[in-house]
Amino acid sequence: MSAWHVNGTSSYALRGRAYGTEPSATPGRPVRNSRRAPVVALVLLLVALAGWQLGGAVWIQAKAALAQRLIASSWSGMQEDGAKRPWPWADTHPVARLTVPSRHVELFVLAGTSGRSLAFGPGHVDGTAAPGSEGNSVIVAHRDTHFAFLRDLHENEEILVEDARGRVSRYLVREVAVVDKHDTRPLDPADSPQLTLITCWPFDAVQPGTDQRYVVIADRTRG
Repeated sequence: MSAWHVNGTSSYALRGRAYGTEPSATPGRPVRNSRRAPVVALVLLLVALAGWQLGGAVWIQAKAALAQRLIASSWSGMQEDGAKRPWPWADTHPVARLTVPSRHVELFVLAGTSGRSLAFGPGHVDGTAAPGSEGNSVIVAHRDTHFAFLRDLHENEEILVEDARGRVSRYLVREVAVVDKHDTRPLDPADSPQLTLITCWPFDAVQPGTDQRYVVIADRTRG
């Protein structure tokens, strides 16, 4: 996802018989059903495609989980030595840690929302308030990996956001909504501290790039 705007007729081999004619039966031997071969080939193709898709899904999940471990290490080092890349060729770095105690979720938020960043973790939308600060802080992620838990999140559940300085802000979910992908209101500035989490919707869609977005809005609490 982007920041906002987180596939005849059958013939027979020439073996001394006329092309396109059914071979005669041999006494005492069953007649081969030549129409069975395309069906078998189709079944094998479907099985192969299913296996390929399943393997791809497993790889995506594994990559997302491994990346979060590397980012966690980078996060610990960043608080001691400043911003650090989670791996040498990374073009991003962690800017916050997001925790949802009721869902046993702990995620590290990366700077920016490029496709490369979102493959490894939630991304903070440039131009919105920094996580944990005043205003509307917007974070996006993929529905089938890091933000899959949003489908089970309800009003009044608590979300914790730790910034790079170790300060923790507490938020309570106020609203859950489904909006058109062209609706930019969830990105609007807010007069009070607010956290907005966005992913694609519906969660069980097969194809990427859906036309709707799932939005969770939470307000910061005192204390």
